[in-house]
Amino acid sequence: MIFNKSTAKKTAEVLLQINAIKLSPQEPFTWASGWKSPIYCDNRIVLSFPPIRNYVREKMAKHIEKHYGKPDVIAGVATGAIGIGALVAEYLGLPFVYVRPEPKKHGRQNQIEGFIQKGQNVVVVEDLISTGKSSLNAVKALKAAEVNVKGMVAIFSYGFDVAKDNFENDNVTLHTLSNYENLLEQALDTKYITSKELETLSQWNANPSQWNAN
Repeated sequence: MIFNKSTAKKTAEVLLQINAIKLSPQEPFTWASGWKSPIYCDNRIVLSFPPIRNYVREKMAKHIEKHYGKPDVIAGVATGAIGIGALVAEYLGLPFVYVRPEPKKHGRQNQIEGFIQKGQNVVVVEDLISTGKSSLNAVKALKAAEVNVKGMVAIFSYGFDVAKDNFENDNVTLHTLSNYENLLEQALDTKYITSKELETLSQWNANPSQWNAN
């Protein structure tokens, strides 16, 4: 679920402006999963543009307060959401932790880095949602630490059905600043893409694992 329409369009606009999101239906990217994709998203670039990172942190922080109240802790998902998660925590004046994909192999073998206590209320910050598996893996680690995960906020979601199913199955509430649908609307409105490219991009989103540029 997006925060609201105006925020979704504005977020899509700034992500395109700074090339945090690139659309290339004619020359698709190859993801680590092997999927061919006409879109590539790297929201860590947001951190390099102070006005945009401030916009993102403020929107996220205000949304958290509105929908979850003020939690005890903000948790970022490593590695992409460590930066923005820390900024949101700073804005709210809250402690911050981050969650690794798996426990370290040495030392104290932490998966959660930072100070957290049983029973605390936590909101998770993520930069990007694809299938949701890595994001929900972080939630599972937090629940194993016996904290109360109120929900998750993210900058952008591809809007895959599998992600929606995964979040519903794990009973985790997700809100995002923007998503694929609003990105395409904004890209078309600003003539970043043509109507023909819009069709290609929509076809990919409907069946990304089977899509190819031909």
